[in-house]
Amino acid sequence: MRNQTLIERAKQMRRESTPPERALWARLKSDQLDGAKFRRQVVIGPYIADFACRSPNMIVVELDGDTHGAQLEYDAKRTRYLEGMGYRVLRFSNRDVLRDRENVLATICANLAVTPLSAATSE
Repeated sequence: MRNQTLIERAKQMRRESTPPERALWARLKSDQLDGAKFRRQVVIGPYIADFACRSPNMIVVELDGDTHGAQLEYDAKRTRYLEGMGYRVLRFSNRDVLRDRENVLATICANLAVTPLSAATSE
């Protein structure tokens, strides 16, 4: 059963998106990126991913603001968990999204063309 507290937190995070999240979501929503269906503030296990595409390729896109030591450790743990679930995790700074969104989108598109991790490891 999914954690109701996490689900409610994800809903709140969708309502209170940051400017970089809104800027990226404007391009990810409605299958605008090579037909990939992205969702935002997605509960995956014990974590909330900023953006996730479950098919055709399992990709999580995380936007990072200013970080400190404890946050870096938490992010690394979360990345290991998501990769263990078969997701490819892409991280971008808020600054990159606001200043060079087209390059961020190009990187996401390039990763959409790559074989999913779960399929690559099962061969």
